Amino acid sequence: MTAVLDLKNVTIRRSRTNILDAVSWAVDDGQRWVVLGRNGAGKTTLLQVAAARMHPSKGTAAVLGERLGRVDVAELKTRIGLCSAVLAEEIPAAETVLDVVLTGAYGMTGRWRETYENVDEARARDLLTAFRVDALADRTFGTLSEGERKRVQIARALMADPELLLLDEPGAGLDLGGREELVGALAELAGDPRSPVLVLVTHHVEEIPPGFTHVLLLREGQVHAAGPLDEVLTAENLTGAFGLPLHLDHVDGRWSARAVPVGARQPRRRAKH
Repeated sequence: MTAVLDLKNVTIRRSRTNILDAVSWAVDDGQRWVVLGRNGAGKTTLLQVAAARMHPSKGTAAVLGERLGRVDVAELKTRIGLCSAVLAEEIPAAETVLDVVLTGAYGMTGRWRETYENVDEARARDLLTAFRVDALADRTFGTLSEGERKRVQIARALMADPELLLLDEPGAGLDLGGREELVGALAELAGDPRSPVLVLVTHHVEEIPPGFTHVLLLREGQVHAAGPLDEVLTAENLTGAFGLPLHLDHVDGRWSARAVPVGARQPRRRAKH
């Protein structure tokens, strides 16, 4: 079986610094991955490689069976859904929510001269309904709350029916209510067998939705640990990735982490399923 993502010794070097350092990582069909690490660990850079928006300085990267450097990247990008803060900045504030989602069919960030069929509009409205923002279809993107924008962006990323969906810190900037709504929406997406392969980048274990299957921990541009979520996401591994003694809890399908008080026992994981 061909891996959806297959990175072998991928290095990204900028200004004599390795942002990614010999990263090897494989993602298979049906998996839902979360990527965790501190600021500067290389998470967003890794996602840029996975999105075919950045080529390795060294090593090889295959995305959806196509090796970067030997494929028409423009065509490959149409098979990948991406939700990121950088992409969101390119969406015109005056664009209606419905058009924001519709333009995802062509990988554009604003209506121009392209035309859409009734089936396209129906799909866009169905996606807005799925993420509970259908009532906002006629609103302009610039008037939305941060939580509403995030859900609209995910709907947009799904418009082209991608084989791979990449989410770069979708919970950033959300309040507690907005975060929980987003986690719930992503949990539904993860549980749907028709959904594409999912890769979620975050800083916080609290943002891992139920239904995610695997975790990749990055530290200083290198893979600290990777594999099935229930095996790899431990207090010891999390402590190593973040360089801070941490307790890790898993209760009712959700994770939480906190620092170990000075003088307390070593990090441990407490689970209640």
